Amino acid sequence: MSIRVGPPVPILRIFDVDRALEFYCGYLGFRQDWEHRFEPGLPAYIQVSRSELVLHLSEHYGDGSPNTALWIPVSDVEALHRELIDQQHGYSRPGIDPDAPGGPTMCVIDPFGNTLRFCQKG
Repeated sequence: MSIRVGPPVPILRIFDVDRALEFYCGYLGFRQDWEHRFEPGLPAYIQVSRSELVLHLSEHYGDGSPNTALWIPVSDVEALHRELIDQQHGYSRPGIDPDAPGGPTMCVIDPFGNTLRFCQKG
């Protein structure tokens, strides 16, 4: 019997649910799959996804740490770049590094210091 192991689901630390959802869902095009709180007013734990990418966003102390970096493979980094630039987001104007290790890469930093490196494999 072979044990299957799935891909990891990164947990990113956030400090404000509304800002996180505006950034991940409004700007990056994720959808919110679900939200959990043990009681109203307690920290939130949220799952967001886009295509095959699943992220957990947590307000809980000890879940993840700010300034985490994720390397995320994408099929067309230039199309994703155009999608984001066309939105004219107030504080995010990412560029593409064509010579990054692993292929052309666009870095986007969320409002909590986490870096998402979208990379098109060469």
